Order: sequence, then C-alpha cells, then structure tokens
Amino acid sequence: MAHVELSLSDVFVPAADTPLEQECDNFVLWSTTVSHAAEPCLLIDADTRIVAVSAAGCELLCLSCPEDVIGLPLLDGCLRLLDFTANRGELTEQETDKIPPLLALHSKRLARGLLRVQAAAGRTDPTVDAISTPVLADGQVAGSLTFFSEV
Repeated sequence: MAHVELSLSDVFVPAADTPLEQECDNFVLWSTTVSHAAEPCLLIDADTRIVAVSAAGCELLCLSCPEDVIGLPLLDGCLRLLDFTANRGELTEQETDKIPPLLALHSKRLARGLLRVQAAAGRTDPTVDAISTPVLADGQVAGSLTFFSEV
C-alpha cells in the first residue's frame, strides 16, 4: 500500500483591493484546486453535498462527470458504497457515518480508511484508500477534502 502524508494549512490570500478577491476564502480556493486536480479527490461541504470533484475522482468512484454531481448529496444516490463481505451489501447508515469524508467533518480531525465502491454492471467494484481532512472557513469546519488511491 502506498504511503501518503497529508498536511494542510490555511491558504495565504494576499490583501485584495477588489471585492471579488476579498470574497475568496480557504474553502473557495480548495474548491477551485480540486476541480482542476489530476489526482482523484473530492471536496464536500458541511451538509455533505459535493462541492468539487476531479475528473479522476469521478472515474475512480464510478460517478458521472463532475458537472453532473456538483451539488448532490455524497451518499444519497450519488456514491454507492459496499461492505467487505462476500455478499457485498450496501453499507448501513451507521457504517457510512464512519467513512473518511464524513468522519473528518464530524471529528474535525484527519481520517483514513478503505472504501469499496459499487461499479457499473460488468466492472469490478474498486477498493480505494481514502484520506480526509476537515477544511476550515472563518475558523469553522466548512467541509472535508478527500484524496483517493486505488488499492
């Protein structure tokens, strides 16, 4: 398994003279970064809605294109997660609360774990390593940022 180290700090935004630049915050900057990332990554807000996802993230997580999933709830019909049993049943609500993107939101700490994603018919269900960190805006948890790697 690959070794991943993740350390995030507040993004430095220089003093701005224009109103648009003044409105940029840490969460908005991460959203832009994720949208253009080559790596599989995902940004959700505090309500667990998808704010940004990379194209590689969509492919790995068996989602449609990024434009189609932005604004949708992460788990309600968007991302289908399976357990690790031989039957590959869908995760219960109690189990989904412990997935890294949600755990990082609720615990306000770094979270890591494995996920099995339900693929389209005829494809193998991928197992991914997920590492998530809370993203702050104005000192409060505004969402979580997750990086994925296929196992």
